[in-house]
Amino acid sequence: MIRRLEDYRRIVVKIGSALLVDRATGDIHWPWLESLAQDVVALAKGGREILLVSSGAIALGRGRLGLPKRALALEESQAAASVGQIALARAYSEILGAHGFIAAQVLLTLDDTEDRRRYLNARATLATLLERRAIPIINENDTVATTEIRYGDNDRLAARVATMVGADCLVLLSDIDGLYTAPPNQDPTARLIPLVEKITPEIEAMAGGAGSELSRGGMKTKIDAAKIATEGGTAMVITLGKRLSPLAAISAGETATWFLPAADPVTARKKWIAGSLDDRGVVRLDAGAVKALRSGKSLLPAGCTAVEGDFHRGDTVRLLGPAGEELGRGLIAYDVGEAAAILGRKTHEIEEILGYTGRKELIHRDHMVLRGE
Repeated sequence: MIRRLEDYRRIVVKIGSALLVDRATGDIHWPWLESLAQDVVALAKGGREILLVSSGAIALGRGRLGLPKRALALEESQAAASVGQIALARAYSEILGAHGFIAAQVLLTLDDTEDRRRYLNARATLATLLERRAIPIINENDTVATTEIRYGDNDRLAARVATMVGADCLVLLSDIDGLYTAPPNQDPTARLIPLVEKITPEIEAMAGGAGSELSRGGMKTKIDAAKIATEGGTAMVITLGKRLSPLAAISAGETATWFLPAADPVTARKKWIAGSLDDRGVVRLDAGAVKALRSGKSLLPAGCTAVEGDFHRGDTVRLLGPAGEELGRGLIAYDVGEAAAILGRKTHEIEEILGYTGRKELIHRDHMVLRGE
């Protein structure tokens, strides 16, 4: 059965340096990038939301600075990234702009997906860009990231981004057309595995090493990315990226390896909320709010009567009904002091009370799990 990208709503595409940068010239591989842009535009015009996680800044910058093709020292990598990011952003802006789409540059570090507050800020930024039909171009912030605070490759970064935004599908455009039972360049009897239903130790053992001096990733990092993505409810596909129109090729049935998600993104997030976090406080609700939640609505400040604990934005809190019964748990959108200030108030009053335009929901329905769900 052919799996098509058109069957997914929100898609993250990871693009490696070896695909984007012409090794002979050290510049953008323009024919390939134009074909990718055409694929992205076709999906976007069909109603899909696309995010691109793109390597290439260091590879572009090292050529412009005349750095040798060897392992770079940290300061050399950061200098190359600072030059290459400008070239990379300009390339995406021009090529997508020619098709009528806005490109937005987003640079992330490890802390932006591991620290809860920064995670929420990054997710809100990406959500706003998608609402405005912009196409985020995401990369690790190599200019400031050090060995201790970096992802080390964009495969894992792409998987973190996919789970952050609740993507349905993650595409890893690779220098190989899928996962094989052994590295095919070393073992002529290696067989392609077209579908991985579950990542087992046997699957992990099939991973090989990095592909070239332009790429930090290898099959091992792609399996690591698959574990992150599928556990977060995101399907993943590895396919050959160097062909022109690589996204259209997936839907056309070209060779690839698909990894099935453990659950859909919303279910995976709710399982995480329900079972993986300690609650930091309590929000008490009136009868009207209880009824609204049970009908599938988000929790608004107007239906809340009290808060307890010492929580911050993004923390897990318990939801209690009028009689003290536990209704469920959720991720709160405000610090405890701010939440207390807007209890029982209408959403249009939030800006006047807090001095800024906050979220209208105290807890969004997607970030809440009720008992029995």
